[in-house]
Amino acid sequence: MHSSIFDRVKEAPPDPILSISAAYRADPSPKKVNLGVGAYRTDDGSPYVLPIVKHFEQQFANDPSTTHEYLPQDGFTNFNYHSARLILGHDSSALKEERVVTVQALSGTGALRIGFAFIANFIGNRLVYIPNPTWSNHRNVVPQAGLPPTKNYRYFEPNTRAVDIEGLLQDLSIAIEGSIVIFHGCAHNPTGADPSKADWQRILKVVKSKKLVPFFDNAYQGFASGNLDTDAWSTRLFVESGIDMFVAQSYAKNMGMYGERVGALNVILSSSGPVTAVKSQLKQLIRAMYSNPPLHGARIAAAIMSDKESFRQWEMELEKMSARIQTMRLRLRDALNKNGAPGNWDHIVNQIGMFSFTGLTSQQVAFMRDKYHIYMTSNGRVSMAGLTESTVDYVADAIKDAVESVVKQD
Repeated sequence: MHSSIFDRVKEAPPDPILSISAAYRADPSPKKVNLGVGAYRTDDGSPYVLPIVKHFEQQFANDPSTTHEYLPQDGFTNFNYHSARLILGHDSSALKEERVVTVQALSGTGALRIGFAFIANFIGNRLVYIPNPTWSNHRNVVPQAGLPPTKNYRYFEPNTRAVDIEGLLQDLSIAIEGSIVIFHGCAHNPTGADPSKADWQRILKVVKSKKLVPFFDNAYQGFASGNLDTDAWSTRLFVESGIDMFVAQSYAKNMGMYGERVGALNVILSSSGPVTAVKSQLKQLIRAMYSNPPLHGARIAAAIMSDKESFRQWEMELEKMSARIQTMRLRLRDALNKNGAPGNWDHIVNQIGMFSFTGLTSQQVAFMRDKYHIYMTSNGRVSMAGLTESTVDYVADAIKDAVESVVKQD
């Protein structure tokens, strides 16, 4: 029998999020609803291309000077410049003191991957603490970068369906000194529950006392509250404290450029001395991984951020998208109250961003999938952008049936 060097390769389990979309596409039911995808949809369920993005796509396509030359390893300079100012603020002390290194990355995942590879190579075999729960890919990226498997810190309280701030602080206070800690800058995925400003200040105090290194993952700036500065508040609080830290950015959601993989990694140093060395090593890591990032999406993002009128149009689009999501939160909560679904559903409107942690069990999620062809992650996370005016009552009735039926089965 022929043997192969690949015979011992075991099949990897399907991605818990991406596999939902695959199952949804394979379902022939005309009533099917996809609440698992982390992408904005219009009220008719269609992908949304921002008009300002389309404008610059057409402009560059018709510009004879447009080329497809390689970018430098660290990416499109104009994009990096404006990206850092978007998340850190134009008046950031870190920018004024020139102690920030920004490199373009393959969206948020790429920024995390570069950052953790840098940590593994130059900072050491540090433990990485992640919130429980968190975006599932955090657990993949960290060990793939050469670091030990992640450790959890408490984040969400199922009974209140809000941030477990006391548990969070207690866990970080006993974390190993010098460890890395992942924070969601805003619109926590999957819970939609964010710390208050007072909570963030308490968290920063513990981080500084334990000499922890924050790594902020910002996938939803401007997409949570509808305001870019509001959604950057927590990140800026930590940056202005003068500590060493990392900040990942993604433009997938807030510019609707999911497939263009536009993102950035910002390394904030407590002093400007090592800036040149840090940048050189980041470029070396990028060279070995994928050589240089793609140009098209970064060019569009830079054009939007560097022009005052275009930037304002983008802000208006963010306000509109976040408002639709908030409307869906209100509609779902009200529909559940109206149909008499057991329990209190106020957490749906108290949470923020694209996702809501509904409190549904994996059994209830499976019940809704099998009977109603409604798809969401097994932990009960719902993408509010997947709801529409035409489906919200159908989903609310399915939730009521699931809660009542599965409880009876127990």
